[in-house]
Amino acid sequence: MTDNDVSALQRRLVDFAAARGWQPHHTPKNLAAALSVEASELLEIFQWLTPEQAERVMEEPESAHRVADEVADVLAYLLQFCQVLGVDPLVALAAKIDRNEVRFPIRGPGGGGEEGGAGEDRHSSE
Repeated sequence: MTDNDVSALQRRLVDFAAARGWQPHHTPKNLAAALSVEASELLEIFQWLTPEQAERVMEEPESAHRVADEVADVLAYLLQFCQVLGVDPLVALAAKIDRNEVRFPIRGPGGGGEEGGAGEDRHSSE
């Protein structure tokens, strides 16, 4: 997805909300809360699955549809949140990756950054 695609989707979401008079409710707090709820709904799909079942979730049409819908909801609220606060999500992500590349340098054949020792599991969102 390019910047123009993200901007176009944000405009569509703004237009959609404006046509329904929802803008007064699209505050940063409300959008962050809605984003959290939708992320939880995505997690709910996987809640009781084994790792093997979770890896196959997209093989079942019904669960694949649920996952895609929840991903869309999460992304929609994230894009609206970013639009309201003036955050460019692609710039923010690129900057975060840049910081994490410095923070967690590759060390040796097994990887493992400065802060992430052998037993630690580090993720890009930190």
